[in-house]
Amino acid sequence: MPNIKSAVKRVKTNEKRRMLNASHKSALRTTVKAADTALVNTDVEAAKAAVMAASKKLDKAATKGLVHKNAAARKKSRLAKKLNAISSQG
Repeated sequence: MPNIKSAVKRVKTNEKRRMLNASHKSALRTTVKAADTALVNTDVEAAKAAVMAASKKLDKAATKGLVHKNAAARKKSRLAKKLNAISSQG
């Protein structure tokens, strides 16, 4: 445990941020998984809404630095590709 006051504060801050980041990342994964599930069920309207929600979460996470911007773009692209595939089917 650090002795310097600023270092003690930094440890507390880091722990708070780590917990918050873990929570946000978990919510992000849940949203992306929900979008994938909606795409598998081939309900186009529900899938479209789920992909939009996942896309928004991915953008926000990339802006905050939670995930790399290219990783977010890749995931969004893959979701959009699947959505286009089921949209053109029906």
